[in-house]
Amino acid sequence: MYSNLLPITTAINPRELGRLTGFSNRKIQMHRLLRTGDLSKMSPEDRQFLKDYGVVKIIDLRSKAESISHPDPQIDGVQNISLPLSSEEGTLGGENNLKQEAKLYNENPYAAFKMMCDHYRDHVIEIHDQETVRQVLKILSETDEGGKDRTGFVALFVLYILGVDLELIRQDYLASNEILTEYRAVRDKKFQEAGKSLTFRANMRILSSASDSLFDTILLTIEKEYGDLETYLRDVLNVTPELENKLRELYLER
Repeated sequence: MYSNLLPITTAINPRELGRLTGFSNRKIQMHRLLRTGDLSKMSPEDRQFLKDYGVVKIIDLRSKAESISHPDPQIDGVQNISLPLSSEEGTLGGENNLKQEAKLYNENPYAAFKMMCDHYRDHVIEIHDQETVRQVLKILSETDEGGKDRTGFVALFVLYILGVDLELIRQDYLASNEILTEYRAVRDKKFQEAGKSLTFRANMRILSSASDSLFDTILLTIEKEYGDLETYLRDVLNVTPELENKLRELYLER
């Protein structure tokens, strides 16, 4: 079992990023950076857990439409910040997406994988998506205590700036597969009982999985378009030495 999984039952993939080793062999502080899936159905008990755990900000990277239809919980003392990662509305695997792409999902078992790769490339090169990552880094640099992050895409840059080895970042990203095993099984059973084809169900499994190929899509896109990760951080995300040092002082153990 993934050791940093939080004891929350009404949100998927709730994880603590603390204890990962970063710059100068300093570990990321506990109770500072979390990442989760959808929080809109959180129970009162789980909301209280987050508050007691020290969360002070929830950064929601979903589209505006998703945030409105399934809003994050209002927790006393916790600031909710909506920063859609993509300018597109909806999400892969969401209800609207399933309706729009039903034909492709039923005919091509690799349709979801191709679309996932396209979305990861867009996150790297689209101006809107780049600005969202810059805003997340700015918010984190201004948060002296507590904290919460989402998505593997943004976590990659945060962890890399903190000095975490790229292979450890990859393994943390891939840990979602172990954590989401039961979620995928339950979802697949519902699709099967609804009469969905194996091709459709294969696409749905891809949409709720992490893979080396998707992680590499980010790195390969950066290499092709910008040269390397350091150049991307410096010239695209505007990560200055001052910002880098500030984040390391805030989130790494002394």
